[in-house]
Amino acid sequence: MAWTESAQKLERTFTFNNFIDAFSWMTSMAIEVEKMNHHPEWNNVYNKVHVQLTTHDAGNKVTQKDRDLAQKMDQHYTKFI
Repeated sequence: MAWTESAQKLERTFTFNNFIDAFSWMTSMAIEVEKMNHHPEWNNVYNKVHVQLTTHDAGNKVTQKDRDLAQKMDQHYTKFI
């Protein structure tokens, strides 16, 4: 499933083989997220991680910062599929 974009956010649900892979992806992404100082809204239920990206400092709209993080998330996800 690809990212969906509205004026206010980028959104995607990542599906993994199991909870451990989902949580491992979130843990490893946390390091990248912190480096970028751009923190997603996300939640995890079993093997799914739902992500919403928006730039709060820009008035809660999608910016290049969101697109860059989405790309990093996609790239890292390929290690788990």
